Amino acid sequence: MLAYFIRRVGQALLTVAVMATIVFLSIYAVGNPVDILANPNADAKEMAEIAARLGLDRPLHEQFGLFVWNALHGDLGRSFVFNEPALKLIAQRMPATLELALVALLLSIFIGIPLGVWAGLRPESISGRSIMTGSILGFSLPNFWIGLMLILLFAVELRWLPSGGRGPTTTVLGLPVTFLTWEGLRHLMLPALTLALYKASLVVRLARAGTREAMLQDYVRFARAKGISPTRIVLVHVLKNIMIPVVTVLGLELGSMIAFAVVTETVFAYPGMGKLLIDSIGRLDRPVIVAYLMMVVVVFVVINLVVDLIYAALDPRVRLTEVEA
Repeated sequence: MLAYFIRRVGQALLTVAVMATIVFLSIYAVGNPVDILANPNADAKEMAEIAARLGLDRPLHEQFGLFVWNALHGDLGRSFVFNEPALKLIAQRMPATLELALVALLLSIFIGIPLGVWAGLRPESISGRSIMTGSILGFSLPNFWIGLMLILLFAVELRWLPSGGRGPTTTVLGLPVTFLTWEGLRHLMLPALTLALYKASLVVRLARAGTREAMLQDYVRFARAKGISPTRIVLVHVLKNIMIPVVTVLGLELGSMIAFAVVTETVFAYPGMGKLLIDSIGRLDRPVIVAYLMMVVVVFVVINLVVDLIYAALDPRVRLTEVEA
């Protein structure tokens, strides 16, 4: 197990190093921030001074070496626009994005599992087929279009919910959250639902497949033979077994929710990390862009590393396969 752990950690560190190189070179090869930050009437001398102050007058390999050295010390640079550490700006926006992703994850579970189980119990019924058709739409429709339609319906036509923003926050353990107040929930509902619909479609399909497979197992047939009610069979025997793959997949999907909340936050003007990224791209604020992308890379790598280690601890065949390979 120790050898497997060391090998996986080494692979994770190598992945982070490779992605850091790709992210830095791809971002620093696009555009010139001085053209945006400088006054339109600035002369060549003033533009050169700005470039020198930001360290952009150095060769690319020197900038990359400085970036690596600072990153090893926990510093991913200072924002060109705000003149603050990039990690500090991201940390200020992170609670909003994490709250949005977690609420969307819960919504996808509460929507997807009941619908998926129902479709699995009645696969040939009209309701079961309708649920599966709806899941296809959830996969197919663009995220931004769903958000715009929800704004049009609930904010413009019905005037039930606000169209954007985060709403009032309450501090819990030093973190600002919105779900503890009714007004905060109203602001959170539409963006969370928009982000949850795609994942809910995935959960529907996982739950349906798991339910259909579980209903054919011997323990379900034995429970039926004992006269146990269908409701108890579903809640106790079927649901408990289909939750294993659902929870595993959603654990990995949480990382993608955090990373890909960019579009949702932009549509709803939600002040999270995704909105900060879009604003930074428009201003060519390279340190913030690089810090955000590196944070996403680390989140994905850590989640996958933890999942691999849990699988290896639970199933020794995973370690043996790795050794044979």
